Amino acid sequence: MTHSRTVELEGHIIDSGTMQRCFGAVMDLGGSFDVERFDVGKHETEESYCRLTVSADDPETLRGILHELHQNGAVLEDPSDVELVAAPADKVVPPNFYSTTNHPTEVLYDGEWIGVERIEMDCALVVEPEPAADAGEGDRADASDPGGSPRAYTKTLNAIEEGDLVATDQSGIRVKPPERPRSGGGAFGFMQGGVSAERPSESTIREVAAELRAVKADGGNVMVVAGPAVIHSGAGDALADLVAGGYVDALSAGNGFATHDLERSIYGTSLGMNVETLEHPRKGHKHHIWTISEIIRAGGIEAAVEDGVVTEGVMYECVEHGVDTVLAGSIRDDGPLPDTITDAVEAQDAIREQAHDADIVIMLATLLHSVAVGNCLPSTTKTVCVDINPATVTQLLDRGSAQAIGMVTDIGTFVPTLAELVLEDGDAETAVADE
Repeated sequence: MTHSRTVELEGHIIDSGTMQRCFGAVMDLGGSFDVERFDVGKHETEESYCRLTVSADDPETLRGILHELHQNGAVLEDPSDVELVAAPADKVVPPNFYSTTNHPTEVLYDGEWIGVERIEMDCALVVEPEPAADAGEGDRADASDPGGSPRAYTKTLNAIEEGDLVATDQSGIRVKPPERPRSGGGAFGFMQGGVSAERPSESTIREVAAELRAVKADGGNVMVVAGPAVIHSGAGDALADLVAGGYVDALSAGNGFATHDLERSIYGTSLGMNVETLEHPRKGHKHHIWTISEIIRAGGIEAAVEDGVVTEGVMYECVEHGVDTVLAGSIRDDGPLPDTITDAVEAQDAIREQAHDADIVIMLATLLHSVAVGNCLPSTTKTVCVDINPATVTQLLDRGSAQAIGMVTDIGTFVPTLAELVLEDGDAETAVADE
């Protein structure tokens, strides 16, 4: 017996390769398809439409095919309202709960499509038929919504509360993956194509710099995710200049990054090495733990800046310019610094708040931290991941952050070049405006 369902695809499905992916998925998963209607968009802004019937020999195979098509933006013909099941207990989701993608998502509730707030991957999707007017940020509330209208939003599994109405399966849910601009331009259109070590580095960095300035000119939010190699490679001064220039609104890093940066301010070394001369001062290997001790003695990074213990560097500029900083700890940390969040769930929640405010994220030489932040980002957030190791960049994309643009290059070259292009061009634009 053959089992079948009809699905619809709409948008720039040819240019973006969506049709190709969907057709391939059906065949790869053991099904077949019949295209019933295909309307091709013939102009740059005109969208295409495709309706196809998907068939399989058994319901389980068909379910798997439909799931894959759903991830690529396909919607069941004549979808029914989203199926909601109450969570049986705190942190417990119903069986077959819908696990979100990081793409813009809508749910069909009471005959109307509702946008899902604060979308990110691997979360549960909760619907509130009549949201309380005093819902808090922990409930993913939109402060502009006084209550009364149905809302849909994501919740991590550990935030689920008994009675939450959780979406199950994928009926009544539609996602909209990012589309490749037909013109080749648009947001990050200049870098379409994922990871490459062969792109002209300076011209690509120039495009990133232009995007960074454009985001700030529009009042947007810039988030930087930085690893210790930024300091150890000698790029810390350039990153500090970007912070001082107002081009960083949020910094997400680990205990190691902050410690290396603070060590450089206090002792002139990073991991005991002078970054400029490459010399290793006597007892330089103790500098990092002495640095942590000095910051603890001062009462934290901000207090160390106020007391003159720390007088330069990225963390100094973050304090001086009120940059939102989250230091997430790990099992490997020395000390750690008193500012480091050692509770993993608490750190994740803090990163999540930063990520959802970001309009562009620059990830610099840190695999695990980049993946962690990438998991919290919607696919509409412009993301640049830079590392000398191509595996870092490809792993981020493989984990689902398909919107990320990867640059395989030396971080010690990338950051100073970026800062020079952003700050010099920014100064030139300011001078022209002043005239």
